[in-house]
Amino acid sequence: MLVRFGFVAMSVTLEDASPSKTVTMKTYKRIALQDSDAAMEKVKRVARENLFNCLRLLRHCRAHNVKVYRFSSKIIPLATHPEITGWDYIKNLKPQLIELGNFIKENKMRVTFHPDHYTLINTPKEDVFKASVADLVHHCRIFNAMGLRENAKLITHVGGGYNNKEESLERFVDNWARIPKGIYKRMTLENDDKTYTANDTLYLCEKLQLPLVLDIHHFQCNHEEESTLDEICPRFIATWDGTGLPPKIHVSSPRSAADFRSHHDYVDTANVYAFLLLARKYIDSLDVMVEAKQKDKAMFKLVQELSGLPDIELLNDACLKVF
Repeated sequence: MLVRFGFVAMSVTLEDASPSKTVTMKTYKRIALQDSDAAMEKVKRVARENLFNCLRLLRHCRAHNVKVYRFSSKIIPLATHPEITGWDYIKNLKPQLIELGNFIKENKMRVTFHPDHYTLINTPKEDVFKASVADLVHHCRIFNAMGLRENAKLITHVGGGYNNKEESLERFVDNWARIPKGIYKRMTLENDDKTYTANDTLYLCEKLQLPLVLDIHHFQCNHEEESTLDEICPRFIATWDGTGLPPKIHVSSPRSAADFRSHHDYVDTANVYAFLLLARKYIDSLDVMVEAKQKDKAMFKLVQELSGLPDIELLNDACLKVF
């Protein structure tokens, strides 16, 4: 089984390469009081800097054979803020977005977005639903502008429980029927650490034909008493049939026993190793997103530690073979 590893947004080994520098609305308004054009130009300048740093990060990935990468959702400041109007950021930033897309395609990279937690498809509030759809459309527009096909995915959680998880699951199904098809084809769902288990999320994935991104740490935090990864694994893998992509998991470790849901700086090797030995029974390729505070440093460390274990061969800085 070929296993590729990736990291989220930032690098701790590449200096001064933040892809998510921001302009707050307070700063924007303060500048706009004196000069509205200057305020808008500041937003555009920061967006260009972020996209340039995205390219630097992708080059860093290429140098270390990293093929799996998640973009920050904050690469374009204030892009969806309702008070910012008249700025066609896709048109304005098209050259930079095309450059990123070409680099991704030339290097056969797998990239994703993970829209923020306020993107709630199963919300009972119409205004929140419309804002959530607008946020998903925003992410899709960026991928479209990059020239990336539907294998560039968005990852989102199911949403809130709203005091009745069963009703909220069905509301997701109802609201999903209202989602634009352009979004539908890019979407994946992830089990969360508090409300919706892997089984809950699989119910939606199987019903709506959506791939599941299985978060191993979230499974440890939140699962039915009788549920096991052995039982979940084949169903999770089956949701990726027909996508042309390897199944994907997220890995992280608890910050502490008292703060179990938060992410540690690094990832516990034993848990990942155990899952790799399980997954090899079903598939010949798997992608692993490392969600750790130490970002790419944690990913490189995990790969090196795994490479010293039985039945594993190191192929490069970010790829292993499991026998």
